[in-house]
Amino acid sequence: MTDTLQQTDLDWAKSWLAQDKKQYIDGEWVAGADKDWAVKNPATGEVLCKIALADTDQIETAAARANECHQSGVWNRKTTRKARADYLIAIARLIRDNAKQLALLESLANGKTYLEALNDDIYTCAEIFEYYAGWTDKFYGEVSPVDEGFLNFTSKDPVGVCALIAPWNYPLYQASLKIAPALAMGNTVVMKPSEYTPLATLYLFELIDRKMDLPKGLLNLVLCDGATANQLTLSANVHKVSFTGSTGVGRHIVQNSGQSNLKAVTLELGGKSPCIFFDDTKDLDAAIERAFYVMFSQKGEKCSEPTRFLIQKGIYDEVLEKLIAKAEAVICGDPLLADTQQGAQCNEAQFKRILDYIEIGKSEAELVAGGHADTTGDNAKGLFVRPTIFSNVPETARIAQEEIFGPVLACAPFDTAEDALRMANGTSYGLAAGIYTADVSLAHKMADRLDAGMVFVNRYGCYGLAAPFGGFKQSGWGKEMAIHSLSSYTRTKCTWIHYGE
Repeated sequence: MTDTLQQTDLDWAKSWLAQDKKQYIDGEWVAGADKDWAVKNPATGEVLCKIALADTDQIETAAARANECHQSGVWNRKTTRKARADYLIAIARLIRDNAKQLALLESLANGKTYLEALNDDIYTCAEIFEYYAGWTDKFYGEVSPVDEGFLNFTSKDPVGVCALIAPWNYPLYQASLKIAPALAMGNTVVMKPSEYTPLATLYLFELIDRKMDLPKGLLNLVLCDGATANQLTLSANVHKVSFTGSTGVGRHIVQNSGQSNLKAVTLELGGKSPCIFFDDTKDLDAAIERAFYVMFSQKGEKCSEPTRFLIQKGIYDEVLEKLIAKAEAVICGDPLLADTQQGAQCNEAQFKRILDYIEIGKSEAELVAGGHADTTGDNAKGLFVRPTIFSNVPETARIAQEEIFGPVLACAPFDTAEDALRMANGTSYGLAAGIYTADVSLAHKMADRLDAGMVFVNRYGCYGLAAPFGGFKQSGWGKEMAIHSLSSYTRTKCTWIHYGE
């Protein structure tokens, strides 16, 4: 255990996990009506708890109660914006006050290290609620220039009931990125966490229910699998879906929107992001250190990670040698131990998917590091994969084209900037891209032509709540974070007033 994680924390988690886990619908805790689901610890294989999942009727009930709350106006018209902000700040305070417990639950269910969960995820969740609390009274409409005798202005109305579907890789962080702006703009919420990692989100809802007095139906939590959650994307009581996950599921949600009530859709989907190293990179060691960290932290289960390193030929061998050394030195193991650098993959299906792609890669390119499960000692009980690196990966290789979502890096050399640009843009994804070069002019030219929603120059992975997050092409629709996310949680109303000649 780490210095900050004590036996009393583990005892608390064991006690909490032994309690019944229920759905939170219309301000009440109700037992799920569907099959039981076992939430497992991917580092040990043990069952953490069992949850009776919600069925489609309960999903629809949650959406209907959220819609009744929305129609009543109790949150968007009868609660002042200042009061709304105070509620969001109170939720942030709950997260800070219970950060250790939330991080522990996140680590146990996801397999990421406790320190990653605490420092990278949970504290940021509190910052998200604080950030959007500041927007409740600052998202303005406009006065339009129209003919004399008329006044035209726009206002921002809540969109209504927001179905928020979060993934298993950053469970509470992704939930917070959706809940906070939805509430800030006056909407009601039906939250659906991943069935693999619902624990931290469930505990936060328990804290909110216990410590705060929110309107009934404003916040709802449904614990179900993906097939049952399909009802949220079809329900006429839902007016918006925000989904983070695979491109395939994203397409299905768009189809369901068209088949139902044309609900608004925000999609944060897959990625196959390149990181380009030019020969003139300053402080090459620092560049390698940063890019390696962003690629392999959180077990490589990140949509925006740089899964392709495109390296100019003059430095290719040097960069590859240093990457291999770093990969071989990574300590995989118990996520609760202080010296563990890489935890377990989140679930068995993803673990097998990663290993399958590694086998595909062995037939396409040169394996230079990793390439297998880590079964050393107690790791044999869990879902551990060694950091894996392939060299001289062809542009058309599957491991260069398809999202693996794990600790698997594809490296390839290039000659010219045009070659790098073609290779970088040569996938169906366009989430992020990185450039390392001392040539400012080249950096601008590359950034301008890279077909990616986010471009990082000389430091891969720069994130901040005031900057939009999202991609192009099949990496999704819309943006998370910043002012840009707020538009997707509102409707623009145009009002004309005729006041005479």
